[in-house]
Amino acid sequence: MTMTIDRRLLIKAGTFGLAALSLPGAALAFASARGFTHGVASGEPSTDSVLLWTRYVADNDARLTAELSATPDFAKVVGGGSVTASGARDHIAKITVRDLKPGSWYYYRFVASDGKKSPIGRTRTLPRGETGAFNLGVFSCSNLPFGWFNAYGHAAARKDIDLALHLGDYIYEYGPDVYPTRGQALAGRMVQPDHEMVTLADYRLRYASYRLDPDLQALHQSVPMIAMWDDHEIANDAWKGGAQNHQDATEGDYATRRRIAEQVYREWMPVADLTPGDALWTSYQIGNLATIIRTESRLSGRDKPAELAEAFAGGGDLAKALAKFRDETWMDPSRHMLGDDQARWLGEQFKASKASGTRWQIWAQQCVMGSLKLPVETAQWVPKDAPEIVRTRSAAGLAASKAGLPFNMDAWDGYPVQREALLKSAQAADADLVVLSGDSHNGWGFDLAADGKPAGVEFAGHSVSSPGFESYAPTVSPKDVAGALIRGNPQLKWADTSSRGYMTVNLTQERATANWHAMRTIREHTLDLAGTESRSVLPGRKVLAEPGWSRWSPSDAAAMA
Repeated sequence: MTMTIDRRLLIKAGTFGLAALSLPGAALAFASARGFTHGVASGEPSTDSVLLWTRYVADNDARLTAELSATPDFAKVVGGGSVTASGARDHIAKITVRDLKPGSWYYYRFVASDGKKSPIGRTRTLPRGETGAFNLGVFSCSNLPFGWFNAYGHAAARKDIDLALHLGDYIYEYGPDVYPTRGQALAGRMVQPDHEMVTLADYRLRYASYRLDPDLQALHQSVPMIAMWDDHEIANDAWKGGAQNHQDATEGDYATRRRIAEQVYREWMPVADLTPGDALWTSYQIGNLATIIRTESRLSGRDKPAELAEAFAGGGDLAKALAKFRDETWMDPSRHMLGDDQARWLGEQFKASKASGTRWQIWAQQCVMGSLKLPVETAQWVPKDAPEIVRTRSAAGLAASKAGLPFNMDAWDGYPVQREALLKSAQAADADLVVLSGDSHNGWGFDLAADGKPAGVEFAGHSVSSPGFESYAPTVSPKDVAGALIRGNPQLKWADTSSRGYMTVNLTQERATANWHAMRTIREHTLDLAGTESRSVLPGRKVLAEPGWSRWSPSDAAAMA
């Protein structure tokens, strides 16, 4: 049996943990929250194992039995085990089931001691050896108050996705009237707590609030996931020593907040727990077809992003100030997004994957790698009645562009020396590199280069619900915005700056194809697509091939049958 928890119980019960009983008025609400509260999920598959997740609320720690079967009727249980849903861990239960068959689909569920059963989930192991095709679903940037998670629902309804990749911003930390503002927020999509998340109870409650979303539950129930946080699972523009949206004076020690954020992420996500000394980065092998290399770019090695404001602060000759900033601060070789250990490991992964005869080296990471400068047309996009801060930032971005500087220092554009070095390591390995990215809320297709030579391609996905470029240029045609960006950025070959949705990346031995699926809307609950844009790369080419375009078609319907 599955229990649906009313959002009012979330508000009153806080963490749903035993500590919630000490909160004023929480005891009755907590007593009403029982059973399997948030569905099931699976993740981090290998060729013979998969991690299973659920949440089961009881008065005390509860022992559950996980069961796997090749059929949904569980006529024959082929794997599983016993696991505890611990109150100390917010009643989360996770178990890694081993000794499974490679490349196989399974059904799974959890059973409580009183016989109550969780919803049935569907998961799979990774293939071994010769592999002809594999299909990835790629997601990022899911801000619940901005709109419905229709992208999750659409992907969950399909039957052709083998593995989901979530590239970060699974939740957002803000309180009300920030991002979105109250006027932008969709009625009925408010989250808890009703303030910015800072404490352990806050982070747990925010995840509990998000995970009540039916489309997000459906995605987790239908396909295994590989995930890594970006910044909003901690705080905006996070780096190893701080974050733009953290103030020590009012929000306490950043290191404490960071530890809390990581703990709750590991509680609520279908990811493995780590012991001290374990690396935050790892890889997954898809037979001889692909190596998925998953890196971590926020907490372990990222230096504080450079800020263009530094160049404007001193007054005087702006062109000289920007040139000084470009040559000394922006190009500082000591500034890294990945630490030395992770960067070295990444280069070794490129070499080992290629040497093994694997076709594709897939680097799944968080931030856009291709370079983006503001085009000259930006000055015409900002309405005359726009707020002063918008006009000021636009002017600053254009001045930076004239000096050869990008507009987003929180992406790989802010770490150009290490970006170049890592792309060179891919070139040295002769990798067939495909970089997958999130974070920017827009869809991008880049040819990546180092030393003027092709190094690979980048497929960067648009957001599930967070607004994109269209929110900064609301009166300009999205096609005009995309066209100007492409003309002004030689590596950029395709862009969609106005759609919300998700990517599928179809891998075969003959090509790697990204499909950007644009949802018709996020302001109402619907699985209707506006269209799908596709770009491919061929083995050995390291540049994007000719485009393909399709509208919603019978083949899409067949995939969801």
